[in-house]
Amino acid sequence: MEYFIDIAHDSINKYGEELCGDKVEIKYSDDSIIIVLADGLGSGVKANILATLTAKIAATMLKEGSTISETVDTIIHTLPVCKVRKLAYSTFTIINIYNDGMVYIIECDNPPIFFIRDNKIVNNYKISQNINGKLIKESRFKIKEGDVLTVVSDGVIHAGIGGILNLGWQWDNVAEYLEKLSRKQKSAKNISKALVNTCKRLYMDKPGDDTTVVTVKIRKPEVLNIFTGPPENPEKDPFVVKEFMNSKGRKVVCGGTAAKIVAREIGEELVTNINYIDKEVPPTAEIKGIDLVTEGVLTLSKTVEKIKYFMDSYSEIYTKDSIYKEDGASKLAKLLIEECTHINFWVGKAINPAHQNPDFPMDLSIKLKVVNELVDLMKKLGKKVSLQYV
Repeated sequence: MEYFIDIAHDSINKYGEELCGDKVEIKYSDDSIIIVLADGLGSGVKANILATLTAKIAATMLKEGSTISETVDTIIHTLPVCKVRKLAYSTFTIINIYNDGMVYIIECDNPPIFFIRDNKIVNNYKISQNINGKLIKESRFKIKEGDVLTVVSDGVIHAGIGGILNLGWQWDNVAEYLEKLSRKQKSAKNISKALVNTCKRLYMDKPGDDTTVVTVKIRKPEVLNIFTGPPENPEKDPFVVKEFMNSKGRKVVCGGTAAKIVAREIGEELVTNINYIDKEVPPTAEIKGIDLVTEGVLTLSKTVEKIKYFMDSYSEIYTKDSIYKEDGASKLAKLLIEECTHINFWVGKAINPAHQNPDFPMDLSIKLKVVNELVDLMKKLGKKVSLQYV
């Protein structure tokens, strides 16, 4: 398929609970992506167990080719029964996106899915059927670029109930808010995080229910190339820089030595940028033909810190640690989170004596540890990552 399926989810626990009663499960197969949001009865440990079982069973069985009837039947007969309510209950929503662009959605008692196309809510046609006493709603359609699918647990719809809002945040209000977000936000993560942030504020930081948002955005692939550290063999400099410059997509260079190599090989001037000074992050620089030039290990470490903070569902989007600042780490974090779907890392294996004893093995290199941590974070965000050592 010519599109990239950008998937993100955020959750906050009911106030006072250590475990979330909602569970998100994502599975990839050769021909599709299966996304499940399950909401267990109640909250805490029991709800977490119910939701986890439901999500795992649904995603695994559908991936292996089971029908929805077989899957629902298995869920009903597997869930433990609550001694108080005499119920074994978990609501769920399943999104199955096939490689040809077809989408199959199954909804069971969760709030109706929000489907946005051309920045407007679309009411997709649904077929209802009863499977072992559970009302299942099914819908099918073909996706196109820019489509946004958002699934929420009922903690989103109930946000603010009895507090800021008498009746909670109704479905139509959430839909209107998501329409605005779809116009402003480029990435799925920004949409899911913004919605969860709003719910947290409506609950006045004391959520009355587990609250989860899963967002899927259909995007065109965007490639980001990051070159950091000089190549192990200086004779490879011309070849590596030529390959880097000929690569498709935006280009970022991290590290003073790497920047000097690139500037020298492409015949452009390296100019330090002193327009913005941050006491925690070294200044950026400029090379014609390069989208961003930053310092190396310190900036990469700060970038990792900012991305970790941003990925936390409880953190606010706009804070002093925001990715929307002018320092090198913020600019790089923003590119990684919002402006790309595929990332190619070009990592030089030359050891910088300023960072460590050169007699130490390579796997102890500070630079490589930071890069590997950044790669892991990008994979958690659903990016397609390539790591090439030079």
